[in-house]
Amino acid sequence: TMKTFFNLIATILIAVGLVMMAGSAGDCDGACVALSNTLGEMLMIAGVGLAFFVTGGAILISNTREVA
Repeated sequence: TMKTFFNLIATILIAVGLVMMAGSAGDCDGACVALSNTLGEMLMIAGVGLAFFVTGGAILISNTREVA
């Protein structure tokens, strides 16, 4: 049903948001600082990841009240 579809999309949004927030700096333990993101890029990626996470959570929360 549509509820299952929206739950799947919301779960994917939450997972992608978590991965984006965790990897927003883009460096690898200081070994390749030249490849890391700037502060602005890191904040932008983390912000988009947070938006994905919050949107997915809001969809899941609103879907709990829906009837199948």
